Amino acid sequence: MDATHCLINSNNVYLAVAHYSPECNSTATMPLARSLSVTSLSGLEEWDEEFDLEDGVLFEIAWEVANKVGGIYTVIQTKARLTAEEWGENYFLVGPYTESNVRTQVELIEPTNPALKRTIDKMNSSGCKVYFGRWLIEGSPYVVLIDVGFTAWSLDKWKSELWETCGIGVPWFDREANDAVLFGFLTAWLLGEFAAQCEDPPCPGALPRVAGGAGPGAVPPQAAPVATIFTTHATLLGRYLCAGNVDFYNKLDEFNLDKEAGDRQIYHRYCLESSRPLCPRLHHRLPDHAHEAEALLKRKPDIVTPNGLNVKKFSAVHEFQNLHAQSKARIQEFIRGHFYGHLDFNLDKCLFLFIAGRYEFSNKGADIFLEALARLNYLLRVNHSEVTVIAFFIMPARTNNFNVETLKGQAIRKQLWDTAHTVKEKFGHKLYESLLGGQLPDVSKMLDKEDFTMMKRAIFGSQRQCQPPICTHNMLEDSTDPILNCIRRIGLFNSSADRVKVIFHPEFLSSTSPLLPMDYEEFVRGSECTVMGIPSISTNLSGFGCFMEEHIADPSAYGIYILDRRYRGVDDSCNQLTSFLLQFCQQSRRQRIIQRNRTERLSDLLDWRYLGRFYIAARHMALAKAFPDTYCYDPDEPASTQGFRYPRPSSVPPPPPCPATPPRTTARPRMTTTKSGTMRNWRRRRTG
Repeated sequence: MDATHCLINSNNVYLAVAHYSPECNSTATMPLARSLSVTSLSGLEEWDEEFDLEDGVLFEIAWEVANKVGGIYTVIQTKARLTAEEWGENYFLVGPYTESNVRTQVELIEPTNPALKRTIDKMNSSGCKVYFGRWLIEGSPYVVLIDVGFTAWSLDKWKSELWETCGIGVPWFDREANDAVLFGFLTAWLLGEFAAQCEDPPCPGALPRVAGGAGPGAVPPQAAPVATIFTTHATLLGRYLCAGNVDFYNKLDEFNLDKEAGDRQIYHRYCLESSRPLCPRLHHRLPDHAHEAEALLKRKPDIVTPNGLNVKKFSAVHEFQNLHAQSKARIQEFIRGHFYGHLDFNLDKCLFLFIAGRYEFSNKGADIFLEALARLNYLLRVNHSEVTVIAFFIMPARTNNFNVETLKGQAIRKQLWDTAHTVKEKFGHKLYESLLGGQLPDVSKMLDKEDFTMMKRAIFGSQRQCQPPICTHNMLEDSTDPILNCIRRIGLFNSSADRVKVIFHPEFLSSTSPLLPMDYEEFVRGSECTVMGIPSISTNLSGFGCFMEEHIADPSAYGIYILDRRYRGVDDSCNQLTSFLLQFCQQSRRQRIIQRNRTERLSDLLDWRYLGRFYIAARHMALAKAFPDTYCYDPDEPASTQGFRYPRPSSVPPPPPCPATPPRTTARPRMTTTKSGTMRNWRRRRTG
């Protein structure tokens, strides 16, 4: 993984809003279409028609713009269409330039904005490499990509400036932190130059606190009138603490942060991260992590913004069951090749589970998932179950090539298919000729000796003496890999007696892969994901799990199983997860179809058309704080819910009594509507 991924990409996204001069191109923003839901999500505020963005420019800055290294890539990618509809031609994403990604994801074009074109030309003539193009995703947003490595000659100067202004030293050997400094100062340079290139009346630039606080060292926020927003999805120190087997959430206020960061040799990164939310006018977090931000970043978030998905992209009215079957069939083809020679289980009674994301063994729950799979394997074996569970681990790790045995399996599968197809064609031709002659075919003469020889040769060629491989690639650190070591400990080696099989795919999915040619969305459709109408398992430490607990009366009735990781020990959590998995395995096909139908109803709850309004409110609040004479934001009293809650399905029996979970206290701003349908908590003051 490239160096800066851990620091910038520890799920930090930056947004900056700026006024723009009339010279710059702009398009009127369109009102947001309301998302139609079978459950009638009430209480959604109407679009404020009086809010005028003709003179506004939005820069959204993140390390994962056109650079897939983690989950934030999906967040930005799916939210881009909604934001592009709101801001039109005045919305720009800023990220790092990576040639391999640009070649397949970005169409390089000339800048459409005159001020931005002059800015890029000025930076390129000063020794930088800045590119402009369209990101080839839904919404086709503009992207500004900065080549971080090309400007490494300025690293020492900017690190010295960072030390003089902030007192933060960055060691030379930490490439992640060095790339963070470069990206931060280059982004600040870009935004400061953009403000300078705008003609009279002065156009405020856009200066977020980017790359671990490095940006303000180049251009102070006070140098240009700008509304800044700092968005964080997690904290770097929090990730390290959680990975260290500590009771993080229950002892959050007891940590000596400086000591903990120093013990883990990330003190300079911690200083960079903790300095970022201090300067922006607005700081917001994802749901149920506000207390983490307040404890570790020393600032309480102004607003909490849940993340969503582009449901329209996944929606297929009356067809999501068929799409699930089609995607599952493609996964089954991969399974036939991967388990050739040991395909002694019924694929029609096979369930596909998966866990995906950045390779964080403990933080992502891979440790508990593996332990639960081992216990599930024991229960399925002692109960003589005919169900087979295949669990995929999709987490990028260091590899040098594909596993030869895995590639061989796919080649043998294709060879067997070609052999069967050839014999089928000959069989069909003879059957056709027999029927034309008015005679019933003699089955014993339909296949000749050559056909049997061909089939026997194919069968002998598909014999395998070893077990099916666990990992699809050759790992560079096989002996120290956490997932592989855990698999060795629990003994899940894909043997014939095991009812749970494990496949470790240490690379993000791609439709161009020779092994599993499927995009992530297609793979998820065939496995499990809520927005696609397939059940999911989450925890009450994740934003998704807490959001579902808040808005659904009985999440498990809708196929959303919430694992208690806050108030239960590791062993109890493993038992609870095993119970969830066993319960799902014991369902009939009809029961799973009914559950998928219920799960599909929740998709609109996760749609950016609704959840994107929290980001809109954050931008309104930032503008009001930056320009109090022009904008006004009057928030109501925060509420823990948004006024709606899914009831339990009437066809589901009542659940058994269980200990009550302590109520959550994280609050979100409530956005109400007036009788006229406009947002009462936002208005723009008329001046002059």
